[in-house]
Amino acid sequence: MERRDFLKTTGIGLGVLLAPAWGRVIAAEELVGKLDVAVKKALADAAMSAAREGGASYCDVRIGRYLRQFLNTREDRIENVVNSESTGVGIRVIAKGTWGFAATRDLSVDGVTRAARQAVQIALANSRLTTTPVQLAPVTGSGEVSWATPIVKNPMAVPIREKVGRLLEVNAAAINAGASFVSSNLFQVNEQKYFASTDGSYIDQDIHRIWAPFSVTVVDTASGKFRSRDGLGAPMGMGYEYLDGKAADKVELPCGVVVYKDSYDMLEDAVAAAKQAREKLKAPSVKPGKYDLVLDPTHLLLTIHESVGHPLELDRVLGYEANYAGTSFATLDKWRSKDFHYGSDIVTLTADKTQKHSLGAVAYDDEGVKTRAWDLVRDGILVNYQAIRDQAHIINEEESHGCCYADSWSSVQFQRMANVSLSAGKDPLKPEQMVKDVENGIYIVGRGSYSIDQQRYNAQFGGQLFYAIKDGKVTGMIEDVAYQIRTPEFWNACSAICDQSDYRIGGTFFDGKGQPGQVSAVSHGSSTTRFDGINVINTARSLG
Repeated sequence: MERRDFLKTTGIGLGVLLAPAWGRVIAAEELVGKLDVAVKKALADAAMSAAREGGASYCDVRIGRYLRQFLNTREDRIENVVNSESTGVGIRVIAKGTWGFAATRDLSVDGVTRAARQAVQIALANSRLTTTPVQLAPVTGSGEVSWATPIVKNPMAVPIREKVGRLLEVNAAAINAGASFVSSNLFQVNEQKYFASTDGSYIDQDIHRIWAPFSVTVVDTASGKFRSRDGLGAPMGMGYEYLDGKAADKVELPCGVVVYKDSYDMLEDAVAAAKQAREKLKAPSVKPGKYDLVLDPTHLLLTIHESVGHPLELDRVLGYEANYAGTSFATLDKWRSKDFHYGSDIVTLTADKTQKHSLGAVAYDDEGVKTRAWDLVRDGILVNYQAIRDQAHIINEEESHGCCYADSWSSVQFQRMANVSLSAGKDPLKPEQMVKDVENGIYIVGRGSYSIDQQRYNAQFGGQLFYAIKDGKVTGMIEDVAYQIRTPEFWNACSAICDQSDYRIGGTFFDGKGQPGQVSAVSHGSSTTRFDGINVINTARSLG
């Protein structure tokens, strides 16, 4: 996995990520079905009882069954099919004011009892070095509740033959449209998570996510040059119905590119990608300078992720976390300060673990806290961070924000990024109207390469497709574009945001954090947004 948070879709690296600790390869037929809730409750009660008897003042138990299926094809070949399962129990306790954690794949009363006692012993050992006891924000026990991602069709139940057939059809369509090479993938995730705690919670959740990325490359045989275009379909918290490609969910942008909302036409996008990759071979190179940028949500999601989502994680702000690109410039002295503006007064950025179809949508987090939405930046002012139960008191919050997550039963849950999104503009505004007010600008679609510094303050972003805007009109495709930002300057340059009708979400399946590293899935939403006077470089020239 790369140092940075978003991972490129290259088969071997992702194949490793699909098999968590204690994972096993299984037959596709085993990807359906669940553990009995009554059995899980009995195991949780046994673990909590053993923890209390050992001296724990608090205990939570996570019983997880994590299912993955990954399909990879290239041109007319099936490259890989991976089905994996990982099932076990993670037990976290507080004893003498200190955390302890242990995990086991032994789903028996004796197995979870031993793990609970081990967690207590670890906490007691750690307590010898503790100077400040753990302070947990209060939470009201939920009792026995359940929640599931609202899906129409379970991707795991769809025959592999049907799914591989769809990918190969996509590849063939791209080749027929002029592609030289094409690879396509299908990721499906089902997290069956049971949480119980001594606060009185017994929470059963069934979480689904799906992603169908592809990459098309066109080679000019005469010159040897090549250009690529990745798919514009977003990973979503949905079922297989996301790939239905409903006409109502298609949006044609002022630059002529078709993007998607709540369903995805992968075949149509692959054909367009082949044509646009060929067009990129002939597109003129950008002239460096200052431009007004019109950023589509398929692109802006990555900028939000890096310049807002990560720097407003409280553990990075406090210096407790520095893995995967460092800490944060957004230190506590900037919090609620009238002297510091994170963005212009039209900028409101919200964290939300309940957002429909988002990758991070759950009813309760991995500490049993009911999820919600809260503002991070309101009208340009930094008003909050992302905090979990043992952090909330540091910023005078009375309760956790509900953004705790572990990527496996065998991993310790910790603070992870919620879905972080830019609120839509309040006044009616469509992308075509936004373009009319731009004299010298660039329209950017899709996410590309990027670079960030160790405090998320300086950054550089590329994209998939770039179109010049002159005197209010899109004049044609250009190439070799990347823009440079300083985070507060960039968000203060935000001059217009399209209305809610243009709002779309995108995201990543593989957001890295921690040591040992964990991955989580997170979405970011926005409408098309304009930023004025942003420095653009020519990437071809910068590479020499």
